[in-house]
Amino acid sequence: MKFHSGEIAVQERAGVRDIAEDVGEGIADHLPPGASEFLKRRQMAVFGSVDSRGNVWASVVAGEPGFIETVDDRTLRIAAPISSGDPLFRNLADEGHIALFAPDFVASRRVRVNGRGVIRDGAIFITTDEVYGNCRRYLQERIFVGIRQTPAAEQTASGGTALSESEQRQISRADTFFIATDNPERGADVSHKGGNPGFVRILDERRIAFPDYNGNSMFNTLGNLTVNPHAGLLFIDFDSGRTLQLTGRASIDWSPIRVRTFSGAERVIDFELEQIIDTATGFPLIAKFRQFSRNNPKL
Repeated sequence: MKFHSGEIAVQERAGVRDIAEDVGEGIADHLPPGASEFLKRRQMAVFGSVDSRGNVWASVVAGEPGFIETVDDRTLRIAAPISSGDPLFRNLADEGHIALFAPDFVASRRVRVNGRGVIRDGAIFITTDEVYGNCRRYLQERIFVGIRQTPAAEQTASGGTALSESEQRQISRADTFFIATDNPERGADVSHKGGNPGFVRILDERRIAFPDYNGNSMFNTLGNLTVNPHAGLLFIDFDSGRTLQLTGRASIDWSPIRVRTFSGAERVIDFELEQIIDTATGFPLIAKFRQFSRNNPKL
C-alpha cells in the first residue's frame, strides 16, 4: 500500500482518491539516480524526527554541496554538525523514524525521503522507505550567497511554552515554514508550507492557524495528523538566521465557513504549542530573496 488509512481517509473526504493513486505511482523505496544527484547539490535539508515522549520536531541542517551523499540506493549519509540544543540529534541516538525534505529554492524543486535514521560516526544515516518529488507550488525563490559567521557566544538557544512578542512577529511575517508529522506505524514525514507573508495567523500566545492550499493530493501531512495529532513546525528567518522550532498538536478544520476566511484555502490547520526552541543563529546560510511564488494566493 502506498498510502495508510489516515491518508486514504483525507483523500476520500477531499474527493481526490483517484488522483492520489496516480501521483503515488511516483513513490519509490530507493534513491533513483536523479534524486541522488539532486540531493548531492543541496546546501540545506529539513528533517522530521520523534522524541522519546512522542513529540514531533522539525530541524534544519546546512552544509556545503555534497554534505548529503548517497552510500547506496537505499542509504544516505548526511554530514551534520552535532548540536546539543536541537532535538534531532537526541532523537537519533537510537534508530528511529526520520524524514528529510530537500528544497531547491531557485528551480522550485524538492525531494522527500522517509525512512529510518540513526547517528553513527558523527553523521546521520538514513535507510529509505519512501523517496519522491514534491509539488512545486508555494516555494519562494531564494538564492544562497554565503555562510553567516557567528561568534560562538552568540549561538544561543532558549525554550518556552508560549510565543513571545518577537516570536509572534517572526511567524506572522513568514512566507515559508516546514511541518513534520509522524504515523507511529508507517513513519515520519516533513513538508513545506508557503504563501505570502501573513498566511500564518497568530491566534494567541500558544495557538496559530494556517491554510492548506491545493497540492499534490497525497495528503501525507494531513493523513498523519488524522492518525496522530503531534506535529513539529520550523520557521526560519532567512535574513537573521533565527530559527523557531515548535512542537505541539495540530488538527484539521474542514468548516467551509472558516475556510472562506483564508484566501485560497481548501482547509484550515490549527496548531497548539507545547514547547518552543528559539535559536538566534540556527540557520547559517545567507539567503537573498528574489521573488514570491506566482502560485501564492493573494491575501
